[in-house]
Parts: sequence; C-alpha cells; structure tokens
Amino acid sequence: MTPENTSDLITVRDHLRYAVSRFTAARLFFGHGSDNAWDEAVYLTLHTLSLPLDRLEPFLDARLLPGERKMLLDIYSRRCEERLPAAYLTNEAWLAEHRFYVDDRVIVPRSFIAELLEEQLTPWVEDPWAIHSALDLCTGSGCLAILTALAFPEAQIDAVDLSNDALFVAERNVSEYELDDRIKLIQSDAFSKLQGKRYDLIISNPPYVNAESVNTLPPEYLHEPEMALGSGEDGLDFTHIILREARQHLTDDGLLIVEIGHNRDALEAAYPNLPFTWLETSAGDQFVFMLQAADL
Repeated sequence: MTPENTSDLITVRDHLRYAVSRFTAARLFFGHGSDNAWDEAVYLTLHTLSLPLDRLEPFLDARLLPGERKMLLDIYSRRCEERLPAAYLTNEAWLAEHRFYVDDRVIVPRSFIAELLEEQLTPWVEDPWAIHSALDLCTGSGCLAILTALAFPEAQIDAVDLSNDALFVAERNVSEYELDDRIKLIQSDAFSKLQGKRYDLIISNPPYVNAESVNTLPPEYLHEPEMALGSGEDGLDFTHIILREARQHLTDDGLLIVEIGHNRDALEAAYPNLPFTWLETSAGDQFVFMLQAADL
C-alpha cells in the first residue's frame, strides 16, 4: 500500500527521490535492465509519463497532474510490493538498443550474445552477407532471432522454443519488426523437429542456472518462467544437448555460439578435448563460447 504522506510530491524530481527511497528500503533486486535504484526509478518514471527515455533533465522540475502522480505512485508500489521486474510492469525490454514486447510468458531479455550480433560476430564471420541460414535455439521473446536477422541481411532464421506461450510473444515481436518473411517460429524440444536442417550459424542463450543458484534466486526472478532458468544440478543440462546434437545441424563451415552464464569451469571440465573459443563481452570472456562445426 502506498504511504499516505505523498501529498507534497509535486515534481518529477520529487517522485524520483521518493522512488529511490522506496526501492532502497524494499531491498529490491536489480538485474533486468538496470542495476541500481536510481536508473530503475528514472526508467519507470519516464515510461509511465510517456516521456522520452533519454531525456530526463528538461522534465525534472515539471509539476505533475494528479492523475500522473497516481500512476507513478501505483507503479512504484507494484515494483516494491509484487517484486515484479520493471519489464513486466511496462511490457517492454531493451536489448542492444532495440525494444521488445515482453510479459511473464518469457524471460526478460538479457544476453551478451546481443553485443556480439551488433558487431556481426566480427572477426569470426568475415562476410555477414554470406550467412544464409541461422537458428536461434531457446528463442523466448524472439529478441536474438530478430537481432540475428538485422545483423545478417541474407539469412533465413528458424527461432525455436519448447514453450508455445513464449512463441506467441516472439510472434508479436517478429511482426513488429516486419520480419515474418525471414524468421520462422518453431515449437520444438531442442532440435527434435529440425531433422535434416543445417545452418551456417546456431546461437543459443539456453537455461543455465545451476540448482544451487535456482534455490537462492531473488523474488524478481521467480516471476520468470521456471523452464527458462534452471538446467539441472550444474546448469549445463541443455548445453549438453546442444553439444551432442549441433554438429548434425551445422553446415561444414558453420558456427555455434552459446551463452552459459558462470559455468565456464564446469563446462571445460566436462569437455576437456573441445577447443572452446571464449568471446569477449562487456563483462569479460567467461560467458559465451564459440565452436566451429569441425570442432564438434
């Protein structure tokens, strides 16, 4: 319930200060687009007021209408009391400067692979126009499939997920980006419905949270689909499937790109003979590996 002593909150600046105080007191967890109370408050405030997300300063001392104040207090309260990720409150998430529709049928988009796609997988892909087929395994909201289509203009892309609910969300995003003619959505348990299909590029941001971490997830993560997070005792159950079956779905010069969270040591211990190439991202080289078809 929103405290009653909010009548003195008049301007955007007032509400931002109030939101940061509430978020801090509530000990919220930030990991779905922002990493601190201030950035989260700014985003929720600007979005709720239908203001540009990159223009805070001109509006800081603007006086708010009663209805606007109520909307802000309501969304701050929901963030604190329900512990919903901000993306589920606004039905949008941003990845590599691109906006995607999201709701609780899909995990909130976050992937270091997006950074690599922005660079068209340089230097591992010499000619982006030579990528003619790609697979996004565990597509969720479809965000990585869409970024793949934008990075490789000649590619036809299969976007696969086990969850029909997730594919409904992906369908909405694919349509919003007008990529229906290039991205095919497929309901499949891993590669099971892709017999005979080969790709120049396979990317995947699969479930990779290990059992110990699943048991200690902050409340915000518990609103996300469970099947999109946990992957067995060591977090690698789905990655094992990928490494077992990817070779038969790659072209001779194909590339496999997989994100595995904090599981590099466990993965290298499980596959000591695989020549993993660890790709550099903004967080380091621990999270995304690449293998060439010939390596598998």
